Amino acid sequence: MVAVAIEIEPVRERVRLFYVWMAAACAVVAFGGFAPTYWLQLPAGTFVGSPLVHIHGLLFSSWTVLLLLQTLLVANGRLRNHRAWGLAGISVATAMVFMGLAAAIQTLTAGLRAGYGDHSRAFLILPVSGMILFAGFFIAAIANIQRPEAHKRLMLLATITLLQAAMARVFFVLITGGGPGLRPGLGPPPPLAIGLAPSLITELLIVAGLIYDWRTRGRPHPVWVIGAAVTTAVILLRGPLSGTHGWLAFADGLARITG
Repeated sequence: MVAVAIEIEPVRERVRLFYVWMAAACAVVAFGGFAPTYWLQLPAGTFVGSPLVHIHGLLFSSWTVLLLLQTLLVANGRLRNHRAWGLAGISVATAMVFMGLAAAIQTLTAGLRAGYGDHSRAFLILPVSGMILFAGFFIAAIANIQRPEAHKRLMLLATITLLQAAMARVFFVLITGGGPGLRPGLGPPPPLAIGLAPSLITELLIVAGLIYDWRTRGRPHPVWVIGAAVTTAVILLRGPLSGTHGWLAFADGLARITG
């Protein structure tokens, strides 16, 4: 019995460290992806954007830092602190959803005023569907707070959905060449097809979770399987749905919120 306990403990330690490394990878992608169009432009004074954009950036960046902090607390056995910070996480996540939608609507209305019409309406599906994915996985994580194996995977899934925007910034810089003051949202909306590759690339983190489960548990946890299926379906359906009459009317309805 003692020998079995000694053998199990290193396995648990490796699993805890895996989630720390996953959270760290999410933070690196988030900050690295936004560096050319936001973080590096701030000290140079070249960033163009409203205060809403700064609040949005602060909230979404703080989320990845909070996730890393939470995984470190669990890895070090500080579960009481983990639960306390979890309450703060609920507040941050709620604010993120509202601010994410507000920023998306602001970009939409700016595009409509500039005459981009249906291109702006169609592009709105990217941030809105991203917020729906994040909110869905986060709510599921809270509902499974008493089931740690599901809870931690759902939290990672929620965070991975946010990374699609960061990865898209990398492609934006590669395509446009970047430069002072340049960022998505200031010019004509790009074709939705451009967002397909970066969105799918972020799913490699889900694949990493699937593979790790396979190696340590003998089979992937259902959360990873369902999460991968749902995320992929949303990514692939964005294009066909964005041009429908229903979606364009929905976009107009959101635009009217701000008058």
